[in-house]
Amino acid sequence: MEKEKIYIKTPTIRLDQFLKWAGIAPTGGQAKKMILEGRVRVNGEVERRRSRVLKPGDEVELEGVCYQVEMAGSEKFP
Repeated sequence: MEKEKIYIKTPTIRLDQFLKWAGIAPTGGQAKKMILEGRVRVNGEVERRRSRVLKPGDEVELEGVCYQVEMAGSEKFP
């Protein structure tokens, strides 16, 4: 499975905001729809709460791609 690191600037981020920040969903409405349809997994489990709080180290999966949440300033922030 393809894995991509997504760097956030805050200690935590809500799942719907993360999908927009990462460019996975172009709008908040589309992020909400993806989540409610059960297409998004967090740490291997289907997540239907758009308010799910993500922190560095969490993994979000959608359509065969895994996105790892990383804190800006850790490793090599682009």
